[in-house]
Amino acid sequence: MTTRAEVSLRETSDTVLNKTPEITLAFWVMKISATTLGETAGDLFSMTLKIGYAVSSLILIGLFFVALAGQLRAKHFHPYLYWTVIAATSTAGTTMSDYMDRSLHFGYAKGSAILVALLLITLVVWRASTGSLAVTHIRSRKTETFYWTAILFSNTLGTALGDFLADSSGLGFGGGALLIGSLLGVIILAHFFTPISKVALFWIAFVLTRPFGATFGDLLTKTPAKGGLGFGTIGSSAVLLTILVVMVVWSKRKHFDIEPDPVMMEREEEEHAGV
Repeated sequence: MTTRAEVSLRETSDTVLNKTPEITLAFWVMKISATTLGETAGDLFSMTLKIGYAVSSLILIGLFFVALAGQLRAKHFHPYLYWTVIAATSTAGTTMSDYMDRSLHFGYAKGSAILVALLLITLVVWRASTGSLAVTHIRSRKTETFYWTAILFSNTLGTALGDFLADSSGLGFGGGALLIGSLLGVIILAHFFTPISKVALFWIAFVLTRPFGATFGDLLTKTPAKGGLGFGTIGSSAVLLTILVVMVVWSKRKHFDIEPDPVMMEREEEEHAGV
């Protein structure tokens, strides 16, 4: 028989060890802001500051590993740290994708194919190793490593897809953003009105928000002559960083104001255990 003390200890452990935020509308707003910031900040390093794709990739990947090390060492969820890593994966993904396309001359199609393969391999190995792809309860170092590896590949893939839609598909920046936005709308409908796995829909949406951010970032930074709004990389990055910081501060206050419900956490874990 489970004692009240054991239940309390388990609930406390669940709360402390969970390393990911609740998946809400605010999460997706911050995700899009972070990925769009990754596009504009990556271009700021490689193009505006003329550092180059190879050196920019090394710098930004280095920052990603520093932020990730802090995230992996943390014992529970820290909003500032978590979203710093998300933004770092987006920025590193931008320069990595540009390096594959423009320095290694893989092109958008070949680069995207490689990244799709890497992402699928990561998800398959993750599923085989842990028995689940659930993202609402990250409680072990191994699971969290798979989680961030998948995020890095998905953000890099999103940059390549976004650049392809904006530059090679003929849709332009606005058209590419509209297409991805429409696909995200279909995923939202599927979430509420179909029995499709919520975890599968999460990862599809996570991948698609990256090209949405990439095309939206290009729309903000490119000149009107190239189909953009002409805000530039510095101005766009500053605006997006402000939005992200405000949203993170708000989510942090909400996180402390609203205690997690252990019963709901347990139900969600059981629901995703077989995914």
